[in-house]
Amino acid sequence: MGILSSIWEFFATYILQKAPYMVGFLTLLGYCLMGKKWYDTLAGTLKAIIGMLILNAGSGGLTANFRPILAGLKDRFNLTACVIDPYYGQNAVTAGVEEVFGKGFSQVMTLLLIAFIVNILLVRFNKITKCRTLFTTGHVQVQQAATAYWLIMFALPGLLHNDVALMVVMAVILGAYWAVGSNLTVKPMQELSEGAGFAIAHQQMFGIRLGYWLADVFFGDRGGKRKIKKVGEMEMPGFFSIFNENMVCTAILMTVFFGIIMGIIGKPFFVQTGATKESENFIFYCFNTSLQFAVYLAILQLGVRTFVTELTASFQGIADKLLPSSIPGVDCAVCFGFGDSNAVTFGFLAGLLGQIVAIIGLIVAGSPTIIICGFVPVFFDNATIGLVANEKGGIKACLIIPFFAGIIQVLGAALIAGWVGLANYGGYLGMFDWDTVWPAFTATMHYMGYVGVAIVVVVLLAIPQIEYLMDPKGYFLITEDYDAYVKHIEEKKKAKLA
Repeated sequence: MGILSSIWEFFATYILQKAPYMVGFLTLLGYCLMGKKWYDTLAGTLKAIIGMLILNAGSGGLTANFRPILAGLKDRFNLTACVIDPYYGQNAVTAGVEEVFGKGFSQVMTLLLIAFIVNILLVRFNKITKCRTLFTTGHVQVQQAATAYWLIMFALPGLLHNDVALMVVMAVILGAYWAVGSNLTVKPMQELSEGAGFAIAHQQMFGIRLGYWLADVFFGDRGGKRKIKKVGEMEMPGFFSIFNENMVCTAILMTVFFGIIMGIIGKPFFVQTGATKESENFIFYCFNTSLQFAVYLAILQLGVRTFVTELTASFQGIADKLLPSSIPGVDCAVCFGFGDSNAVTFGFLAGLLGQIVAIIGLIVAGSPTIIICGFVPVFFDNATIGLVANEKGGIKACLIIPFFAGIIQVLGAALIAGWVGLANYGGYLGMFDWDTVWPAFTATMHYMGYVGVAIVVVVLLAIPQIEYLMDPKGYFLITEDYDAYVKHIEEKKKAKLA
């Protein structure tokens, strides 16, 4: 017993409580179950651990770089500034979860594993659950697991003293969200890609389906009754292409926003705190500091890419053998290769304008939480929604729907991040679903307790059932045989007109 106790103590101290080694352990376990060769298993495990260590380095750099600016805003204006970006949101949870809740970030990785198993089970029994998609976007799972971890602990503080119940509640809700949310994107993506066989597993899955529906209802051709003009028919100025580069766009956005903020705070504050010297050129300091955000964000992304590939692959082989009649949920960037490519840029710019309008509104209204644009929400959310909207409703839908999505992203993030306390740590995930659906989940559970948990789970699981009842014959046909599905839809239209 003494040996077993020592092994468990070592495991709990150096594996469970240290996220890089927890990820490595999960990867090792997955590859062993798949029967991978020992050297492939070793290489994958090491890459997973090193990737998490790189992520931690980027996370630490962001915290150190961001802290003086947050302190300046708080001390001089009594404001809380919050960057809406998945990596900043993950960093905020990492920085604050132990201080606020007394929990270790390594539990987030355990949550991810259990939630992924819930997703697998819901898809495995898809004839009952009607869930057809497996969420395979690993880096998004990490970001969402981190934010969900914080939101659910905030909503249900009674779970803090029961780790098992905490993990079960979180995993069921998050796993159901992954299965149901990605399932909602099947129809928009299959139509956009003409049956390429993928769904979206990202941060704006409910937003994609909402944008699809709004574009069809308010801007669509409605059976030939309206004439729509798509973005692809227009010529785009060449300089817009720079915003397709993640690093360049991040540098520009952060230089504009942080440069202005640091200029308002003033050089004396930064000199007083030791962030810079009196002899240094303040404009250069602001520019260099702003660029550091792009640097550390790139480090974070490198770390995520390094370990997520291994973590996802270690489960993917098993999942492939167990999940018939399903398609994978992938990163939203995959859909940018379909439809009108210019719609991606139009959706991004419309969403950016909406975010700027909303940020100005927060400042004018004297909001205690000021939101700062992050590249990932403003680009990937609005570009994806704009692409889908353009396909169904043309250029009007592509511009109007992402514009309002941008407003919602800022206002929703300001509300939830300020309420739950994540704004105090400088970041929130900030993408469409997490500014709309998840605040609703959090409020329901916070004010209704375990009854609220039941309501959230029931509502989620009811969504695919309702979608199935709307078209029982075509529901699985769209993933199994898209050409047959198209014929089925044409027959339905003819029957409706007859």
